[in-house]
Amino acid sequence: MAESVELPSRLAILPFRNKVLLPGAIIRIRCTSPSSVKLVEQELWQREEKGLIGILPVRDAAAASSSETASVGPTLSQGLGSDSSERSSKTQASTSSDNVKLDGKHQQEVFHWHNRGVAARALHLSRGVEKPSGRVTYIVVLEGLCRFNLNELITRGTYYTARVSPLEMTNAELEQVDQDPDFIALSRQFKATAMELISVLEQKQKTGGKTKVLLETVPVHKLADIFVASFEISFEEQLSMLDSVDLKVRLSKATELVDRHLQSIRVAEKITQKVEGQLSKSQKEFLLRQQMRAIKEELGDNDDDEDDVAALERKMQSAGMPSNIWKHAQRELRRLKKMQPQQPGYNSSRVYLELLADLPWQTVSEEHELDLKAAKEHLDNDHYGLVKIKQRIIEYLAVRKLKPDARGPVLCFVGPPGVGKTSLASSIAAALGRKFVRISLGGIKDEADIRGHRRTYIGSMPGRLIDGIKRVGVCNPVMLLDEIDKTGSDVRGDPAAALLEVLDPEQNNTFNDHYLNVPFDLSKVIFVATANRMQPIPPPLLDRMEVIELPGYTPEEKLRIAMQYLIPRVLDQHGLSSEFLQIPEGMVKLVIQRYTREAGVRNLERNLAALARAAAVRVVEQEQAVPLRKDMHQLASPLLDNRLAEGAELEMEVIPMNENKHEISNTFSIASPLVVDEPMLEKVLGPPRFDDKEAAERVASPGISVGLVWTAFGGEVQFVEATATAGKGELHLTGQLGDVIKESAQIALTWVRARATDLKLAAANETNFLKGRDVHIHFPAGAVPKDGPSAGVTLVTALVSLFSQKRVRADTAMTGEMTLRGLVLPVGGIKDKILAAHRYGIKRVILPERNLKDLVEVPAAVLGSLEILPAKQMEDVLEHAFEGGCPWRQHSKL
Repeated sequence: MAESVELPSRLAILPFRNKVLLPGAIIRIRCTSPSSVKLVEQELWQREEKGLIGILPVRDAAAASSSETASVGPTLSQGLGSDSSERSSKTQASTSSDNVKLDGKHQQEVFHWHNRGVAARALHLSRGVEKPSGRVTYIVVLEGLCRFNLNELITRGTYYTARVSPLEMTNAELEQVDQDPDFIALSRQFKATAMELISVLEQKQKTGGKTKVLLETVPVHKLADIFVASFEISFEEQLSMLDSVDLKVRLSKATELVDRHLQSIRVAEKITQKVEGQLSKSQKEFLLRQQMRAIKEELGDNDDDEDDVAALERKMQSAGMPSNIWKHAQRELRRLKKMQPQQPGYNSSRVYLELLADLPWQTVSEEHELDLKAAKEHLDNDHYGLVKIKQRIIEYLAVRKLKPDARGPVLCFVGPPGVGKTSLASSIAAALGRKFVRISLGGIKDEADIRGHRRTYIGSMPGRLIDGIKRVGVCNPVMLLDEIDKTGSDVRGDPAAALLEVLDPEQNNTFNDHYLNVPFDLSKVIFVATANRMQPIPPPLLDRMEVIELPGYTPEEKLRIAMQYLIPRVLDQHGLSSEFLQIPEGMVKLVIQRYTREAGVRNLERNLAALARAAAVRVVEQEQAVPLRKDMHQLASPLLDNRLAEGAELEMEVIPMNENKHEISNTFSIASPLVVDEPMLEKVLGPPRFDDKEAAERVASPGISVGLVWTAFGGEVQFVEATATAGKGELHLTGQLGDVIKESAQIALTWVRARATDLKLAAANETNFLKGRDVHIHFPAGAVPKDGPSAGVTLVTALVSLFSQKRVRADTAMTGEMTLRGLVLPVGGIKDKILAAHRYGIKRVILPERNLKDLVEVPAAVLGSLEILPAKQMEDVLEHAFEGGCPWRQHSKL
């Protein structure tokens, strides 16, 4: 910085809007207006040495802009400082009219000029790229040198020049001021305050070395301007510093401004330290979110949570909640509005309110008018047989038609897998015109799966019932409670107990989910349950449901189901048709007899799918493929090639494509569709898994009998084997047996020992015919658990066959519980057991006499192929089981 400045009497003036350049300060100006560009080009750009220019502070009355670019307009008004002269006012007023003529195209702006400015030296000047419109921008870096007083303002083209007089003191005046004690004291005070400020800034910003050098080398009266120019102060305070020509006044004002800046920094540091000590993580997140919100507002992208909360409130208002629940929801909403998004409970409260808004409090399915005939046709199209079940559904629909608001019973379909329990529930929903939702209960052990978790827990959610209602979107769906017999219980509660309220028509109109915490009406929901067994279902829960048993299908029914439902569905799933694969009825019968022995039809469908896959492989590998795309390949056919080579005439039929361009694979047929035969069955499905001669082969020796048992998968045939070995007269049982069946074996052995003489199994004087011998009874298929009392008569028959050395008839199976006195008691699952005997090729079945009434449920075709033999006492069973009657007079050969 120069010590003395030779200031010319005339300077080109560049107005600087709402800013003040002080001597010693450096500033960067972007010149874009025509007047400022012309000034730079005339006064600075064309000169070899960068000359001086005057910076005159102005206040824009039209728009108090803070831009660094000054744009001079055509209309000017004088706003002079306190020392302005009358001559300058007249001069400036006289130049206004000339500017109107020169710059009439420019926007009019009103300036208030100051009477003092700063002479500046251009340190750097750069010219921007000229735009297509011809507009040029200049960037000028200026350094303030000294103050001047504005004497006269003169128009020069589009910019201004002025006659000025310098206001800086001479060297003699400066030396005289330096000897003034008041000035010396002010200098010391200013330097001390400035040094303290530099120390604070050095600790905060790790800088300040160069500033200390300035403080030691630059004169005090220039340091005052330099320090004040680096602060953010008001325009009025900047003008005050510019007008402070007297050094004492200037130094006093500078000391005051430096001290104020120092105090503001200290207060800010103290507040920052205090706030940082108290701010937690959530508060810091709040500050960041507030800043983010302010940034979004500035960008016009204000999509904050307030808009979401307002949308949620509108959604809640249109949900149709009852009045008491709406009051509860309003309280939760007011609580949510008072919370900040980063608070821990904000998200859980919002999710809860969204659930309240999403639940269908009054939304119902629009049921069409019930047509029993159409409903019956729909059930017949979806299911084969099941006459009793279909009749019960039609009865329910008839009651609904007479009384739409009637509370129907809870139907529970019980039967083995694959008999159509789930699809029946779907058919009920379709017949009623209601939406269908399935809730799987298999394996759940927590009461919260039914009632929901309380909101106090982390990760809480509503129960499966409320969640299903939300997903389906109506309050009156048909809800299937699938596998209701497979619920468990542990320390978290019993789901079956929670279902008591759900399935009770007198209570479910105010069902209380723990998460929802308000009553929800489930009385409009039609509940349908499915189970494989009734035994695991608690009696109170079973009492709330109407049980409808679905037994297994007969082979004839399976054949009809396969031909009408399974084969068309399998072909469609594999992209085939009857033109590619044909499965005759005889082959379906062989699949049923040799490869599937189940109550349902799932394994039958799997075997049919295996045949379809084999056919698909053959179709794909064919040499004569029919392409369906536009870029069709040439049809390769040796027969066609030969006919064309011989010159023969060919008749060809052109098959047009339909308008919607569907696939036309069914239009073409291959020369030899794949017809399933017996060799193909063995090639694809393997060797037969079951044989009709199994029973005869296994009952070929004495000590073996055939029993009928019931399982969760339907009825089954159970063989019982007995043998005797040397021992101490003990009984050994194997085959993974339960306690009940073990007790039945003890009862059977006791009864045989008590009646050994009557049955001619031992001599009259022989008191213990088992002396020195052990009896071992085995139930094959040891990996399968077995239990129940229905094997009592089968055990007695096996023991009598063992001791009499007479074989049991291979075509006879039996079931029934027995007492120590030899009475045959009735058992359950008669229909499933009869069907199992029919599947295994059994011709004669021995039943308790009191079970004859259960034969009404057995299809007539099955009964026609079996001989039913009733038994009241154990002697009746033995009379029917052996060829030629009971071995009364035959002695044991043991």
